Amino acid sequence: MMPQGSNHRNRLERCLSGELPDRVPVALWRHFPVDDQDPYSLIAATIGFQQTFDFDLVKVTPTSSFCLKDWGSEDRWNGNTEGTREYTRRVIQTPEDWLHLHRPDPQQGSLGAQLEVLNRLVPHLEQHTPVLQTIFSPLAQAKNLVGGETLLVHLRKYPGFLHEGLRRITETTLDFLKEAIATGISGVFYAVQHAQYGLLSQEEYIEFGKKYDLDVLNAVDKLWLNMLHLHGVEVMFDAVQDYPIQMINWHDRETAPNLAQAAGLYSGVLCGGLSRWNTMVLSDPAGIRREAQNAIEQTGGRKFILGTGCVLPIIAPHGNILAARRSVEAENGPARGKR
Repeated sequence: MMPQGSNHRNRLERCLSGELPDRVPVALWRHFPVDDQDPYSLIAATIGFQQTFDFDLVKVTPTSSFCLKDWGSEDRWNGNTEGTREYTRRVIQTPEDWLHLHRPDPQQGSLGAQLEVLNRLVPHLEQHTPVLQTIFSPLAQAKNLVGGETLLVHLRKYPGFLHEGLRRITETTLDFLKEAIATGISGVFYAVQHAQYGLLSQEEYIEFGKKYDLDVLNAVDKLWLNMLHLHGVEVMFDAVQDYPIQMINWHDRETAPNLAQAAGLYSGVLCGGLSRWNTMVLSDPAGIRREAQNAIEQTGGRKFILGTGCVLPIIAPHGNILAARRSVEAENGPARGKR
């Protein structure tokens, strides 16, 4: 077990302010398939992972359907190595179905179960370690409600129906966030999946994505540790730089911009530096240390959190995860940058 530190919050506060902390913060997160179907199993799995590796923040990672099951979504675990589940029932079958999404009670059902996770997890961790709740953007939720290809058809052929659906999804998300904030979380991990040029034009994303993103993010602007996750490749980094968040995480080892470029574009904290497949799964501790050192050199260790571009695959070896955690310690490499 890694030694449990009591200065994770202070380290991240210094990181956000632009100071050089005692060492570069580090955070990895993963799915917990099967365990994520029961709130108490998810709590235990999350605590166990944190107690083992002692990361500087804890991202709570429920399945993506946690915010959709109260509308009737169904999914199953098929052994995906990222730990994600496959949808077996889509709620939206016709464009008109967007008009029939009801407004579920956030304290009941699947949403209520996730609040139970936070109500029990945050007091256990928050004294020393900030907790971030995963929130999927309204457009990402819409994709899971209808299916990826059909979403694009509705976006371009039935925009009025989709906008009404996005409005209802946003209202439900805000209802949940009000209750989630009350549990004492430090921030949200806001997952955006469609800010990719291979999926949408920037104009389409601004209309169907950014408009609703800002509604959600403005509701959590009082929280001090919000992270934006830009999923995928050829991401619209320039379209989200003005989002009211403190940190951006993206697949920096797989797509532009790299860390050095992003440091010149964005004034907040960058999170990344480790390739989750080529390095965390397929490399070894020496390779992980080299990549971590390169990431710290790109950023000077300032306004930087070492992490992966997305969820850590569940098949990542224990020793590789341990190497990533230890790579920021002074005796194992550069704890601080050289700039």
